[in-house]
Amino acid sequence: MTDHVYKTIELTGSSTTGTDEAIRAAVARAAKTIRHMDWFQVVETRGHIEEGAIAHWQVTVKIGFRMED
Repeated sequence: MTDHVYKTIELTGSSTTGTDEAIRAAVARAAKTIRHMDWFQVVETRGHIEEGAIAHWQVTVKIGFRMED
């Protein structure tokens, strides 16, 4: 097994439907420009409230990707 070095970025995804979709939005956006993504970690979950109801879920994730040789 080869040793790897990882770099992390932190992104916040949002969704009107739930936390899972907010995470998927952040990962999908990162995948457009970042190669070798291997893992994510949820750092924070919060939401936006409008008129007494949840309007958006906001999830901050760290995404780890392998550095190229």
